[in-house]
Amino acid sequence: MATVELRFSAQPEHVRTARLVAAAVARRAGVDEAVLDEVRLAVGEACSRAVGLHRSNGLTTPIRVVLTEEEKTFSIEVGDEVPGAGAAGGVPGARAEAPPEELDDTGAEDEMGLAVIRGLVDDVEVTAGEDGGTIRMSWPTTPAEADVDVLS
Repeated sequence: MATVELRFSAQPEHVRTARLVAAAVARRAGVDEAVLDEVRLAVGEACSRAVGLHRSNGLTTPIRVVLTEEEKTFSIEVGDEVPGAGAAGGVPGARAEAPPEELDDTGAEDEMGLAVIRGLVDDVEVTAGEDGGTIRMSWPTTPAEADVDVLS
């Protein structure tokens, strides 16, 4: 299992770098080329969400992105350090059932970002706790082609 960890300050201009790193590592891990745009977009949404949460809560701690290559999957975790991550009861997504008039701008924006991520990624898990929130996304990988001479 290979892991790459990236930490960056909660500045919007660093989200692009996180997207590029995620796409490069995903490609190396064997994620299908047709899915790489989805990886980039999902990581961009997750990182933008984390940056927004940090900035709106006055946190100066870095955003954490962990990219893990396993035997048949590639996963990315984007973590923030905002306790409860802006959701009812500390569970992101719980506010999605609240009527739109009860959501403030930050909550509505947060829910929209999570909806986009869920639309892009089949395997996504959103958690929140006292130490912050994590969005974990994973994609299947294809095994590396064996160096076999097809003509023999």
